[in-house]
Amino acid sequence: MMRFLRAALRGVRNELRGDGIGWVGLNSASGFTSPSHKTPSGKTVNATTSLEVSAAFDCVRKTAQVVSSLPLKFYRKAAAKREEIEDDLSDILTTSPNPEQTGVEFWEGMTAHMVLRGNAYAERLMIGNRLVGLKPLLDVEPKRTADGSFEYAVRDRGKLETLPAGKVFHLRGFGPGDGIGLSAIRYGAGSIGAALAADETASRVFSNAMMASGVLSSEQTLNADQRASLQDLLTRYAGSSRAGKMLVLEAGLKFYQLQMNPEDAQLLETRRFNVEDVCRWFGTPPIVIGHAGQGQTMWGTGVEHIMLSWLSLGINPLLTRIEARILKDLVPVEKRRTHYAEFTREAMLRMDSKAMGDFLLKMRMGGFMSGDEGRDKLNLPRRGGKNDELVVQTSMGLVDMLGKEDT
Repeated sequence: MMRFLRAALRGVRNELRGDGIGWVGLNSASGFTSPSHKTPSGKTVNATTSLEVSAAFDCVRKTAQVVSSLPLKFYRKAAAKREEIEDDLSDILTTSPNPEQTGVEFWEGMTAHMVLRGNAYAERLMIGNRLVGLKPLLDVEPKRTADGSFEYAVRDRGKLETLPAGKVFHLRGFGPGDGIGLSAIRYGAGSIGAALAADETASRVFSNAMMASGVLSSEQTLNADQRASLQDLLTRYAGSSRAGKMLVLEAGLKFYQLQMNPEDAQLLETRRFNVEDVCRWFGTPPIVIGHAGQGQTMWGTGVEHIMLSWLSLGINPLLTRIEARILKDLVPVEKRRTHYAEFTREAMLRMDSKAMGDFLLKMRMGGFMSGDEGRDKLNLPRRGGKNDELVVQTSMGLVDMLGKEDT
């Protein structure tokens, strides 16, 4: 029996290796496909083109990196406490979900798909009733069946396959409650398309040495051949690489340059608004991606509160969604009342040494944390003994008891 299981597992791993690494990345030309959306700006927006906007790319990247870098731990409820456990499921989700990826890479990709497309999918690799791995799926279309359940049409290397709900781990982003998350690039296509168009316009202006246009005047009338020859001559002086070359005019031609100031050339106000608008669609404060509004600095207590707000209103809901879906879809039914997964949210809040010292002291003297638990926060070895007991500061007493002896 064990020989059969080992052979089956080798077959699953060989199948994964045969896929190569194309399916792990967001920029896989063969796998990362999504519907394209035409926008009023004339630009086509899809999952690939939206990442060409630096604001969109960094919003997705920052959110995915924060979520994937948080420790994911598994716990079992016990009487009046909980204990951390390690089993096959925790190994799959935190260490090696498949032969190609680490746990961090897996959650980075899944979170990026949730943020960008509203949904993330992974095939549950099974040996019998036992989960042995998770393989990310990119080109997926969920469908409702007649009985109300889901099935998933998966396109992989030119082949179309339908997987039942029991074979797919489906993470949903924000949505109306019909089982499908809403895609930021679909509903925010107008904003992303405007950002793409503004970037292209600014690039074209600079490619022409920031000379939007000019006027050649002459008292003579030029025929078609002369105009074509003149246009060919002018193209030799266009472009930033040719800036500063001397143009020789003859036959009474005079050149009048139409000036454009650098601020207009860079479309600064438009591009600044586009950054803030794109951030709004992804729920990421502009300060997180290095964009400060007018009159705002990149440092100070105000920025700290913005970061805490993002962690509370942006990152924490994503973590809660993932935890709930792990419990519902991956934890065996018989263990759901006692076993659960949880991200360590404290890892998001890295304090300076003074703040950390004050925090640990207050937690220790208030009886909320033992000395060894505090040492765990500092990655120091435990001391054991009384250092693992809870203590409380007892210098305060009841006013009514002042001056009275203990009886």
